[in-house]
Amino acid sequence: MSDTTEDRAWPGGITAVTLFTEDLDATKEFYREVFGLPVVYENDNSAVFGFGDTLINLLRISEAHGLIGPARVADPAAGSRCQFTLTVDDVDAVCKELAARGVTLLNGPVDRPWGIRTASFKDPGGHIWEIAK
Repeated sequence: MSDTTEDRAWPGGITAVTLFTEDLDATKEFYREVFGLPVVYENDNSAVFGFGDTLINLLRISEAHGLIGPARVADPAAGSRCQFTLTVDDVDAVCKELAARGVTLLNGPVDRPWGIRTASFKDPGGHIWEIAK
């Protein structure tokens, strides 16, 4: 096995991220309304949305152990452990659109010292989303 990325097929791009949620219906509706995306797959325990080439799978927390056991799912009140970033053309305009859709921002819009403008919010499962330009 070679150490150069040109010779490796692994790791490839991230194709799917599974987010655990206590209220699948509310989280699914949030993704439909806030991101304006259709569900690409769903069953009684999950709903999948396409973000470009990446799938976001919303999974009922009661089903998480089957995927990650014996690891435990953290309680949403324990705090955030990740953030997803979406690139947008105009952070301020998207913030206004989010507000019109009933989203409360956690922070921003703000100009970061590293040269980008950002704002962030969370979904009903407590997962943090950032918009950035």
